Amino acid sequence: MDSAVARDQALDAAETLFYGRGIQSVGMDDIRGASGVSLKRLYQLFPAKEQLVVAYLERRDIRWRQRLADHVAGHEDPGRRILAVFDWLGEWFREPDFRGCAWINSYGELGATSERVTAQVRAHKRAFKDYLTGLVNDAGLASELAEQVHLLAEGAMVTAGIEQNGSKPAEQAGRAARMLVEGHGGTVGH
Repeated sequence: MDSAVARDQALDAAETLFYGRGIQSVGMDDIRGASGVSLKRLYQLFPAKEQLVVAYLERRDIRWRQRLADHVAGHEDPGRRILAVFDWLGEWFREPDFRGCAWINSYGELGATSERVTAQVRAHKRAFKDYLTGLVNDAGLASELAEQVHLLAEGAMVTAGIEQNGSKPAEQAGRAARMLVEGHGGTVGH
């Protein structure tokens, strides 16, 4: 089996299992069984489980942020783009396999013991915050608004992951974001 194919198969299995069941409850043998990649090959690709976890989070980060950006780019009005983040979060929260934020979950499981996982979580959250800051700046709004929008989005993710109540947290946070944008003199076209 080609290394790239084996790596992708291992990461696909890791993503499904780690996100669905939690990192600590999944062993390398579970990854082997779900991926079809031999245990020997798995350890050649990822000598430690921590390396597999970091690779899973890195790959998921790229996909997650691209899906968000693609959705937001469908809106022309800069103020509306900020609110589109919450629309997209609501769609994500309604997905049948939604189990909360993979980075928050990973940090909860491994943040105290894995510097590499913590670094990956912080990099993802920083990139998301930077993205929101760009949206706020594009709308010509006060930069402090980005911090508030970020906290609303993160709070919606935590709430949705715990309560498993669909898009409700995103809708509530989106309404609060609308009030913040409008309160700072921004417009939110359709």
